[in-house]
Amino acid sequence: MSSKALSRLSVALLFGLVASLPALADSHVRIVRLSYIEGSVQIDRGAGQFEKAIVNLPITEGVKLRTGNDGRAEVEFEDGSTLRIVPDSAFRFTRLSLQDSGEKVSNTEVIRGTVYVNFLGTKDSQLTVQFGRESVTLTRAAHLRIGLDDTGAAVAVFKGETQVDAPSGVVELKKKQTAEFDSAQDDRAIIAKNIQDEPEDAWDKQQEQYHLRYASNSYSSYSPYAYGSSDLVYYGNFFSAPGYGMLWRPYFAGLGWDPFMCGAWAFHPGWGYGWVSAYPWGWVPYHYGTWVFVGGFGWAWQPGGVWMPWYAQPRVLNPPSGFAPPRAPLSGGTIVVVNRGPSPIATPRSGSKLVIRNDSAGLGIPRGEISNLAKVSQQVQQKGAVTQRINTPPITPAPALWGNREMPRGAGPGQTGGSAAGRGRTGGNSAEMDGMSRGGQGSRSSEPRSMPSPGTSSSHASTPPAPPRK
Repeated sequence: MSSKALSRLSVALLFGLVASLPALADSHVRIVRLSYIEGSVQIDRGAGQFEKAIVNLPITEGVKLRTGNDGRAEVEFEDGSTLRIVPDSAFRFTRLSLQDSGEKVSNTEVIRGTVYVNFLGTKDSQLTVQFGRESVTLTRAAHLRIGLDDTGAAVAVFKGETQVDAPSGVVELKKKQTAEFDSAQDDRAIIAKNIQDEPEDAWDKQQEQYHLRYASNSYSSYSPYAYGSSDLVYYGNFFSAPGYGMLWRPYFAGLGWDPFMCGAWAFHPGWGYGWVSAYPWGWVPYHYGTWVFVGGFGWAWQPGGVWMPWYAQPRVLNPPSGFAPPRAPLSGGTIVVVNRGPSPIATPRSGSKLVIRNDSAGLGIPRGEISNLAKVSQQVQQKGAVTQRINTPPITPAPALWGNREMPRGAGPGQTGGSAAGRGRTGGNSAEMDGMSRGGQGSRSSEPRSMPSPGTSSSHASTPPAPPRK
């Protein structure tokens, strides 16, 4: 080979190496939060097999989720954007990366069924949703409903604007428009200037109202990320403790409660076992900060420190005599449940009433179902347990379609539900099917509460005795 040819080859190799540097610099250790499950939801965390999902599991790149005929799930991203998966659906997270520039890139895929996408459009965030042969890439705020089945795909735009990349070309959609893509017609797009209501729209709206009502704009004072802030505001209270500063504590937690009473150890390749809290608010306090025991008052969470993507070992300060933090197992299943009990759980008394017990710490209380939890918590402390009325809407099973999968038990040919413009699409990969059940979700009726500024006490919190200074 001539020297000139070698020179050209060297330049080409150098250019290729430089061009690949940003990709090599991307981090793929981002995690997002499985923030809500209703009924049975299954997860494949990269092992090639599905298992029962639990709330607050970290979602990493390559994870799959699937719901049964009456299952629901929500996934929360760092900025508070959400994906909501309705009954009889399957979803995959194909890429969760942090680029060298600081941009968070999230690529996802609807395998079958329906997903609601609420993208907040924060700076340096990008979300792509693939569904069949179509895809949308979001960089600005938008709220969408995306469906996929054997007959094709559909996108409905509740808020914002979006572009759908389809085999037939780019389709522009505005607010209150719907596009259908018929697989029998080479995915030709049909655009309607309206959105047909679907049964799961109400659930999506209720969840969205919950986040809007309880999301704290001041989350940066106690957490580097927005996700999980709504649950901290609803299920607990911030207060100022002498010698510690601002602390947070869940409602319905007495001296006998400890923050590791209920949860699980979940194994993840490359990380090992990490602690997963079973409490509905149990995200931020188990990835950031320290759990502190304040004498005469009980456990509280202190913000600060370094965010831990995979919370391998719980951090505690000033534990009471005899307290032993949970230890990760040396071996066992991929998810090892921990119950340090007794752990009272809020339990249904009837279809519209819930019994809440002391030391339940919010376990079993549905999101936003009860107004003024601070007041109810005081009543529980005095009486040991109280009964509260909740508003639970009826459960709407996913419509059964006669596609190229096994027909659900009790269904018959020709049974369909909704229009192609956005119905709960239930065809697709028959290997992804699973039948499960769930409970209900109610309306949102309580008003927002603001977090007190550091150094002040909340009107709903009792100020603990002065603890020893650090």
